[in-house]
Amino acid sequence: MARSQERAQRKVSGGRYHQARTKRKYELARFESNTKISDKGRAKTIRTLGGNVKQLLLTVQDINVADRQGKSQKTGLITVVENPANPNLVRRNIITKGAIVETKLGKVRVTSRPGQEGSLSGVLV
Repeated sequence: MARSQERAQRKVSGGRYHQARTKRKYELARFESNTKISDKGRAKTIRTLGGNVKQLLLTVQDINVADRQGKSQKTGLITVVENPANPNLVRRNIITKGAIVETKLGKVRVTSRPGQEGSLSGVLV
């Protein structure tokens, strides 16, 4: 069955929306990129709507870290410590936006979207 990004079939009250039309090609969803920590960084380029392109990070080894003064530096990743979106992603070392990762500088909260952007950025916690 196709994964879709269309409106939900149920209302907040629990009632059903009646489907007025079928699924459309532009409503199809992609599978998650599931960015993992690895010693070799890999990215994948995909075509999006309108002929634009996106870089999906598949594996990553470094992160751009900004501190409170605004200075940024590149440092190595060690492991995923916490993820408020889903605790199962921590066990699998998958990085998403908002995840807390352990680096050589300390704990860092990820601010970029690794499945949509070609880089990984974060701020010190």
